Amino acid sequence: MTATYDVLIPPFNFRVQTDIALVEQNLHTLYGQQVLPEGTLPFIDYHIAVRHSTGLRRWFRPQASFFCDQHEPLKPLHLSQAFAMLEWGMNWTIAAHELQHVIVHSGILAKHNQAILFPAPPGSGKSTMSAYLAFNGWRLLSDEMAVIDPETFEAIPFARPICLKNKSIDLARSWFPDAPFSTVAKDTHKGDVIHLSAPLNEDDRFAPARIKGIVFPKYNPDITDIQITQLNQSQAMHELADNAFNFSLMAHRGFKALTHVVEQADSYHIEYRDAADVKAFLEQEVLEYV
Repeated sequence: MTATYDVLIPPFNFRVQTDIALVEQNLHTLYGQQVLPEGTLPFIDYHIAVRHSTGLRRWFRPQASFFCDQHEPLKPLHLSQAFAMLEWGMNWTIAAHELQHVIVHSGILAKHNQAILFPAPPGSGKSTMSAYLAFNGWRLLSDEMAVIDPETFEAIPFARPICLKNKSIDLARSWFPDAPFSTVAKDTHKGDVIHLSAPLNEDDRFAPARIKGIVFPKYNPDITDIQITQLNQSQAMHELADNAFNFSLMAHRGFKALTHVVEQADSYHIEYRDAADVKAFLEQEVLEYV
């Protein structure tokens, strides 16, 4: 049986269709009251679906397929990876279509409505660090995609579950044993993957935040103390632009937005071993309060 829901993930409304029980289960577990009956929302930005692959694959090594407006942009994955595929499909959908906001491949969290961007490649420890901050007094705006208003230059929340991989899974479970976790998607192209729903404060979950810092993190288990290198604006702009999905497509508006972000923010490279050291550095040195 196929289920269809309206899913409210500001600033976007999704209509999600699935005939896979695993996807429906995890959708309710991680998104909770944001999952609404079909037709509840007055408009839908994106129509997406994760369904059983057809033909022999339905019965022999069953797979899941992702669709956006009937287009299938991703290769099918094993059925056990179907919910992770939904999350990655949402990322693809926004990266491929969104032109109203500047979209940067970056984690972003805020405290006292001052936000820090964390652009970083896979393996940097960004998501583990984001999870630690989100459960220790910071507000998650996004784990994967920073959404920036090109008119106000503020970060707009696009809060979705945090994607954790391999060793980070057991670490997060030990840190947050009562948090909502998805089922594990094993043996993906990223290894074992799980999604974690971060706490969201209803009073400010949709509030934009001023971008106060840009931090390019790298996890290094072989160091003792956090290592910090401040970047000039030219260096920061070059690296931030490399992580922007739609920067060139938005032309002058995209360039203006990223330039303003870099000019108003302090930028750093950091290497760290302990996420608590990152938290202390951000709160004591980057944000405008002690």
